[in-house]
Amino acid sequence: MDIGTISLILVFGLIALLAIGMPLGFASAIMGTVVLVLKFEPTLLTNPFCYFPGAECQGLRIPGTLTGRPGTGALYIETQKIFDLMTEYVLISVPLFIFMAALLERSGIAKEMYNALSFWLSRVRGGIAIVTSIMAVIMAAMSGIIGGEVVLLGLIALPQMLRLGYNQNLAIGTICASGSLGTMIPPSIVLIIYGLITETSIKALFTGAFVPGFMLASMIIIYIIIRTQLHPEDAPLPDPQPGDPTGAQKWGMFGGFLSLLLAGASVVLFIRAAFFTVTGQNILEDGEEPIALGMPEHLVPIAIAGAIGLLLAFVVFGRERTMTGWTHGKGLVPPLVVIGVVLGSIYGGITGITEAAGMGAFAVFVIAALRGEASVELLWDAMMRTLRSTGTIIWVTIGAAVLAGAYTVAGGPTFIANTIVGSDMPTMVVLLVMMLILLFMGAFMDWVGIVLLIIPVFLPIVKRLPIEEIGFIGQLEPQHVSIWFGVLFCMNMQVSFLSPPFGPAAFYLKSVAPPHISLTDIFRGFLPFIGVQLCALSVLLIWPNIVTLLL
Repeated sequence: MDIGTISLILVFGLIALLAIGMPLGFASAIMGTVVLVLKFEPTLLTNPFCYFPGAECQGLRIPGTLTGRPGTGALYIETQKIFDLMTEYVLISVPLFIFMAALLERSGIAKEMYNALSFWLSRVRGGIAIVTSIMAVIMAAMSGIIGGEVVLLGLIALPQMLRLGYNQNLAIGTICASGSLGTMIPPSIVLIIYGLITETSIKALFTGAFVPGFMLASMIIIYIIIRTQLHPEDAPLPDPQPGDPTGAQKWGMFGGFLSLLLAGASVVLFIRAAFFTVTGQNILEDGEEPIALGMPEHLVPIAIAGAIGLLLAFVVFGRERTMTGWTHGKGLVPPLVVIGVVLGSIYGGITGITEAAGMGAFAVFVIAALRGEASVELLWDAMMRTLRSTGTIIWVTIGAAVLAGAYTVAGGPTFIANTIVGSDMPTMVVLLVMMLILLFMGAFMDWVGIVLLIIPVFLPIVKRLPIEEIGFIGQLEPQHVSIWFGVLFCMNMQVSFLSPPFGPAAFYLKSVAPPHISLTDIFRGFLPFIGVQLCALSVLLIWPNIVTLLL
């Protein structure tokens, strides 16, 4: 059977299986098997009785291509593909990041962080919504998990905003749009899976996603500020309380808090650089790059920075003001420590992605223990949540790997690539068509299935497009195409988390929202934030070099 007909059967078959409620992993695996049978052994469907032992059909002994040579052929390629994917070392980082997020969700770390941010921004119009977005960015930089962030923000921030009289749509949209930032901001699990499937450097993907991720977060915050300034009734200011610090006093306390953070970070960096110097680990050999902030020449500048921090904290801002600022801001310290452990170990060249995930999970547990929150119940609940989430991801991964591998062996990607490239459509039109397909698929399918099913088809096409025609501002280098498309894909998935009818962020929030908030209300609150996300997606298409600014 020709690959065009098989492609149509695949599309309609997958839609039909999903429509009757079959899980994506099983539906993908079944259709992958169907693709192999239609391509390599259609008689298995037309004459199944010929496959009994000793049977003969039309003078030919069957089984044939698929079933006649155990351990070889397309079926063997499928099993080998699944085995290779499941034994990837980096894949271990996925359950570790999920475990870290589960610990954060159950401990009081996130609650204290929210209280600290609320103190600094409580007198700003729309301040609680801005706090929610900033908190989501910090949590995304700690764990890269989406569902847990939306649930946690729904439990902590939604009641607070509704109590203060915030517009319900603004509160809902802020929580879900910000809570899904874990898709874009490293260490993103979406980027990890994309890197595994496409054999792209995950560290380079993380680096490339930094600017676009924080650009999207900034656009969300800017939208909140503009909306609340134009419509003050959407975000009433809370009534002032007796003894609340004035603007100048609060800024002084915040300055003292930041100065203490600078001094503390300088002490840690000084000890690290001194350790490397004493042990000789920063002695460079040919071809080695210097350790970031870990060389002997860094000791003096780090010591000076620490001294400046102490001088600012206790002389310029004053001891009393600084200590008051520390009391209100110390809830930000544990999250910053976790971010430093995870991202610092990756970009400092200390560990790989997997080891950084393990160190981050251990750091969260140690912080919870120091806070007196560690318990057997906490560990058990976090492990059960990790097992359920990881199991879902793994089964979808296996099923999608079967389907993607079968379609590749059958010649599907080549057929689609030749069809699109041979259609003489302009490069940007081809990319826009891909974006529409990804946005449509994202409204109905989990991101794991999309990255495993669609990306192996689309990425080779993108690599064959004229690179000078990608974007309107600047030009990508050939080695950065896979990285740019990975970040572009993640931005699409950012939109998919809010897209009706199956936007998962809506269902995550509904599970913890007050009963009077319906799914219709939640999706209505998404609409302006989907527009913000589409604007960010447009920036990546128009200016692809934004991904390479830090590479």
